[in-house]
Amino acid sequence: MRRWLRYVALGLGAIAALVLLVGVIYEQNGHRIAARDYPPRGRLVDIGGRRLQLDCRGAGSPTIVFESGLALDGSLSWALVHDSIARFTRACAYSRAGLLWSDPRAGPQTGSSVAEDLHALLRAAGEAPPLVLVGHSSGGAYVVAYTQRYGGDVAGLVLVDASHPDQVARFREVTPVTLHQSMRGPAIASRFAWTGLVRMATSGMPGQPHEPVEVTRTKAAYASTSLKAVVKEANGLDATFAEVGRAHQLGERPLFVLTAGAPTPADELKAMQMTPAQGQRRKEIWIALQNEEAGWSSHSQHTVVDDATHAIQLDRPDVVIAAVRSVVDSVRARRGP
Repeated sequence: MRRWLRYVALGLGAIAALVLLVGVIYEQNGHRIAARDYPPRGRLVDIGGRRLQLDCRGAGSPTIVFESGLALDGSLSWALVHDSIARFTRACAYSRAGLLWSDPRAGPQTGSSVAEDLHALLRAAGEAPPLVLVGHSSGGAYVVAYTQRYGGDVAGLVLVDASHPDQVARFREVTPVTLHQSMRGPAIASRFAWTGLVRMATSGMPGQPHEPVEVTRTKAAYASTSLKAVVKEANGLDATFAEVGRAHQLGERPLFVLTAGAPTPADELKAMQMTPAQGQRRKEIWIALQNEEAGWSSHSQHTVVDDATHAIQLDRPDVVIAAVRSVVDSVRARRGP
C-alpha cells in the first residue's frame, strides 16, 4: 500500500509539474505575441535607465497630459477623447511605470514618484509647458501631486471623477470593504502571474462598456505585467492621499471638475457588500467630495454628469472633450496670443 501511495504521489507531482511548465510556456509565448500584435502606441522614452510609453498627438499650446486611474489601461484609458482633443491642441497620454509598455519602477509608487517620473518623461521627450493636466480617478490625485511639485508648469486642470484625499475616512460610514481588502485577490494573482494564470483569466474577458475592442485586447495582452503595477499603486494610495491632503490648493488655475452622477451598478454594490440605500448615501458623499475639489481653485467649474458612471471618458467622451476645451480656452485667454 505504501508503495502504491508513493507511485500516486509521484504521478500527481509529475502532472502538477507538467501543468506548471505548460503555464510558464504559455505566459512566455503570450509576451512574444503581445509584443508582435500590440506594439507601443507613440514611443518609448528613456528617463534614465527606464523607458515610459508616451503617445503625443496634434499641435498647439497648452499641452494636455492625461493621467489614467487605478486600472490596467494606462494611456489607452483616453482612447475615445485623445484624437478629438488633438485637433485643437497638443495632447499626450502616457502609461505609468509598469503599465502596458512602460518599464516598472523600484520602490513604492506614490504621488511624488509618479510626479517625478512624469516630469522626467516630458523633459526627455521635449514636451514643453504650459500644461493642462487631466486626471481620472486616482489619476486626479496624481495630477494634483504634480502641481504641488512642478506648479510653474501647470496652467490648468481637469478632474474626471477624481479621487479625494479624504475619501477613505468619509466612506467608512457606508463602505465595509476597503480598497486594500478588495486588492487581496489581485495581489495574490500578481505574485503568480509568471504561471500564466493571469493571462488565462483575462483572455477573452469583456471590456468596460463603450471601450474599444482593441483597447480591451491590448489590456489583456499585458495584464500579467500591468497587474503588478496596479497592486503597487493601490498599496501607495494612502501615502498619495496624505501628500495631496497637505497641500491641494490650486490657486487661480482654471479647474473643471466632472463627477459621475449615474447610480452605482448593482454588481459593484454587491462587490462592496453594500445595499442600494448605502450606495445612494455613498453617492451623496462622493458628490460632496467633488464639490470640495471644485473649491480648490478660485476659477473652477463643476458638472455632475447624470448619465455617466465612473469612467466618464468612456460613457460621455463629449463631456470630457468639452471640459478640456473650456480649460484650454481659459488658459489661452489668460496668456494671450
